[in-house]
Amino acid sequence: MKFANVTDDIAFRIIFGDENKKVVLISFLNAVLCLEGEHKITDLYFPNTYQLPKFRDGKSTILDVKATDESGRSFLVEMQVADINGFSKRVLYYTSLGYVSQIDRGVFYDQLRPTIFIGILQFSMSNNDEYIHRHQILNVETGERLLMDMEFNFIELPKFKLELKDLNTVLEKWVYFIKEAEHLNIIPDNMDDKGLQTAFESANIQTWTKEELLAYDYSGMRETDERLKIERGMEKGMEVGIEKGIEVGLEKGKLEIAQKMKLNGMASSLILELTGLNL
Repeated sequence: MKFANVTDDIAFRIIFGDENKKVVLISFLNAVLCLEGEHKITDLYFPNTYQLPKFRDGKSTILDVKATDESGRSFLVEMQVADINGFSKRVLYYTSLGYVSQIDRGVFYDQLRPTIFIGILQFSMSNNDEYIHRHQILNVETGERLLMDMEFNFIELPKFKLELKDLNTVLEKWVYFIKEAEHLNIIPDNMDDKGLQTAFESANIQTWTKEELLAYDYSGMRETDERLKIERGMEKGMEVGIEKGIEVGLEKGKLEIAQKMKLNGMASSLILELTGLNL
């Protein structure tokens, strides 16, 4: 078996966005949100069918997974590979948009159902060491929660350090799958959850169509190109910074020399000629 890089946007949608294999997303959501008993998700509806990107611009219209369960709760699951400017504000906007778009103008607000965001991040967002954290709207003094309809969950992949032999919970196995699947060639024995097993099967690129493989390869090349652009931009920034630093250092040195010249009674016109400074 050869598994895809799950963090790739094409692979992510193939694995998590297939309504014919909804057991994958159901298992993942129940694990991340710690849903048990009567609160567990048993069925999902996918409001938009995923389509591979058209290669004119090489971009997929939607890089996330949206789903609604039997009680009407909406789930927004997104893979985010870079810590872009305004990311936290975009999460708030995106989740709020998903919440208000449930009803049309004139419909009573009591028809609104909870909207839950799950971000899988390839960077560290928080200052603590936990790889998963949940944010809700709470009373800062008492911890009481009156505004129930929005929740934000973040999984920070760089902070997940568990090895295969140390995995115990379904959540730990899911995060390990997302982070490490591309480095495996068999489904590990301890991946005994039905959703996880199906996810591994979906991630096996040897079972993909030619169109899916082409889209996946193109997506990987595009991501590499973007990473190289960022790295080159950083290199240029450092080069400019060094040049600026040298210029500032030279300017400072000239000023110190000019001050000594002035203290020794040298004429200003001569100081300007020797140092190149302006009056």
